[in-house]
Amino acid sequence: MNTRPTLQADEALVKRAKAEARRRGKSVSRMVAELLESLGRPAAGTRRLPPVTASLIGVLKEHRVSEEDYRAHLRNKYR
Repeated sequence: MNTRPTLQADEALVKRAKAEARRRGKSVSRMVAELLESLGRPAAGTRRLPPVTASLIGVLKEHRVSEEDYRAHLRNKYR
């Protein structure tokens, strides 16, 4: 079932939205619907990280670790 919500926006914004919709060959309603459908979905081109990997993001934020530091760590680890 389709419903028609009422939105309020500045006249200049409405004009820009209509121009963009024309450029895309869509209606403003379709563009708004696509925006609402995209909410809560990951952005295109992004992938979900495994939970363990995601939990590690930012743990070294305050530390400066260079690629050479990492290579030295691996050399020492696998001697």
